Amino acid sequence: MIKITIAGRPNTGKSTLYNALTGTRDALVHDRPGVTRDCMGGVFCNRPYQLFDTAGLESAKSGIALDSTNMAIAAIADADAVLFVVDGRVGLTSKDLDWARLVRRKTKAPILLLVNKSESQKRLGNIHDFYKLGFGEPVLISAEHKTGFTEIYEFLDKIAGDAATQPSPDKATDNRIKIAVLGQPNVGKSTFVNRVLGERRQIVMDAPGITRDTVKIPTKFYGRDIILMDTAGLRRKAGVTDDVETLSALKSLDAIDKADVVILMVDATRNIENQALGIAARVYNAGKILCVALNKWDLVEPEIRDEKLLKLKHQFSNSFHQIIKPMILAVSAETGMGVQNMFRRIYEQWDISMAQAPTSLVNRIVEKLVAERQPPMSRLKRPMKIKFARQTGRHPMKITINVGGASDIPESYTRYLRRGIATALKWEHLPIIIDYEKSENPYD
Repeated sequence: MIKITIAGRPNTGKSTLYNALTGTRDALVHDRPGVTRDCMGGVFCNRPYQLFDTAGLESAKSGIALDSTNMAIAAIADADAVLFVVDGRVGLTSKDLDWARLVRRKTKAPILLLVNKSESQKRLGNIHDFYKLGFGEPVLISAEHKTGFTEIYEFLDKIAGDAATQPSPDKATDNRIKIAVLGQPNVGKSTFVNRVLGERRQIVMDAPGITRDTVKIPTKFYGRDIILMDTAGLRRKAGVTDDVETLSALKSLDAIDKADVVILMVDATRNIENQALGIAARVYNAGKILCVALNKWDLVEPEIRDEKLLKLKHQFSNSFHQIIKPMILAVSAETGMGVQNMFRRIYEQWDISMAQAPTSLVNRIVEKLVAERQPPMSRLKRPMKIKFARQTGRHPMKITINVGGASDIPESYTRYLRRGIATALKWEHLPIIIDYEKSENPYD
């Protein structure tokens, strides 16, 4: 794939351009400069192009701004083409000149100069000043209104040559497992992602709230192609007062719907808070495979590990009856302990979740369960008859049972059936839905 990096100083509209070109809302957009921190990649315009949104280039000597700028520079150096974005309303600045010189030093790739926010000619600065950047003729665009993009496509198609005629991967046939990493701030999500990638791709600091965007990273780990999704930390609503953090949290929750598997990271050195249980509830309700990662397990005293693990499994089992046996695994993102085993277990459950159980087998299981424990009488004191069962869905696993007579089967009996079916089909770690369908009486 052709790698294209969007670069420029803060608040020139790089993330808005990224969203416009990819047709997504993946990049967090805000009027405040410096919102983007990590490098985000995506595919756009039905061509074999991989687009990278980067943090604004800043002259920082330490901290997050320095790390973000270094990652942006690395993305520029690795690019096949660079889209250098400036602010047409503000006009040419000394910072634009400084960063243009650095970009020319760091890459030999073709560079297209984009003058953003050019929807109104009256509000533009002196366009001819931008020739001083040394990138040739400036292209006037409006990322917000999606105008001026024709020149971008022509520029990239010329670079890509024959590759530009090849379509990008079809999302409908994309078999990569999408794995989202969620959790409260500062539990080690980005450290974990970097461990899986084998490189320092995400910014890591000993402070909460470093990651803001949901960053999707295609990679291969432990023999499988996956898309790893690093997300912003989720705090209780009462603790969120910043609107950027609110937007980040919404993107993190949206990642649950887009994922196939969710890794919920918790700090093993602390007690599990209700916030973590709330995130788990969202994952269960969305019908996704959940793996609870007890991070920093290497810091837990060896003599209390067994008791702590048993307590956590009991806590999750009591909180969510949809899962028979919650998948709770101890890991250390810092040292790599347990990470490969976690992915082995996740892949096993994913393969199981892709299966379609034979209807005859499902019926035999349900018949045996009913024979061992008859359904209770309905509120009208009428017998409940379970007639026929079949698997009708995956992700989550869904069993539809045809019933005759009264159909107000209590939740306690549904839990009994769910547990029995899950145990028989080895679905204990998967979310399961049991749906009842009343049989129609042909004489009515």
